[in-house]
Amino acid sequence: MTVVAPLMFFDVTHRWEEDQDVGSALLWTLVALPVLAATIRARSLLAGTAISLVFLAASAALYRWIIPLSGEADWLAVWGYGLLGAVAGAAIGLRFRERRLKRPGYVAGVLTAVAGVLLAPVVVRLGAEDSTIQYDEGRYGEVTGTVELPAAGRYAIMAMGFSPRNPDCRVGGRQVEKVSIPPADYGGDFATYAWVATFTVPAPGAYTLSCDTGDDDASYTVGDVPRIRGAVASMIHWPVVIVGLLGGIPGLVIIASRYVRRPRLSRPG
Repeated sequence: MTVVAPLMFFDVTHRWEEDQDVGSALLWTLVALPVLAATIRARSLLAGTAISLVFLAASAALYRWIIPLSGEADWLAVWGYGLLGAVAGAAIGLRFRERRLKRPGYVAGVLTAVAGVLLAPVVVRLGAEDSTIQYDEGRYGEVTGTVELPAAGRYAIMAMGFSPRNPDCRVGGRQVEKVSIPPADYGGDFATYAWVATFTVPAPGAYTLSCDTGDDDASYTVGDVPRIRGAVASMIHWPVVIVGLLGGIPGLVIIASRYVRRPRLSRPG
């Protein structure tokens, strides 16, 4: 949730032309850190603190290499507050460790896994939007027939407004490569755009493009391929099933942990 919450909260509460920055995203991690440290109820203060700091390091790595958000974080403050939160949470967890608190069961694991599967594509989409360096609203014209392209290479097809995100587009009769998880909300007050497909041409010249959606109001433009930082630039092209399975890993870990810790029945001697 420390990955999902900041991206979704920012998307709901801010305008589409604004991007999430790394400092505000890490605030969610810092708030969750003592809760994590208290919940795991480690055997020692050092173990609880260490596990929580690993969680903080993983979150920092996520926003550095996988979803590189804009802005700069005050890393001295992040690690300082993170250490304090980890120690405080670990101390609370150690204090109540002996109490027979009910551990997360199979139901919690299943619910977490299902939520992860459903939310993982949302994280990839929002992360790609906020990690975009540059995008093109369609300088080469709309997909209405023939488009004049200035050079050989890759180009992007952008859906305008509420146009379907899964069009059947063809260039010279050949099908284009669809974007599995289209980044949307490019643009501004006049119109929004979503990157829905990519195609490659061998040479400059005029090319015939068509997009069939069954929607007479659908509109698409052709522009340069958006530039996106980090691993999320590749993840938007992964099959949605693979991305969903990655999101389900935390729930599967809970289920596996519950299975390992279940009471063992001793055999009669």
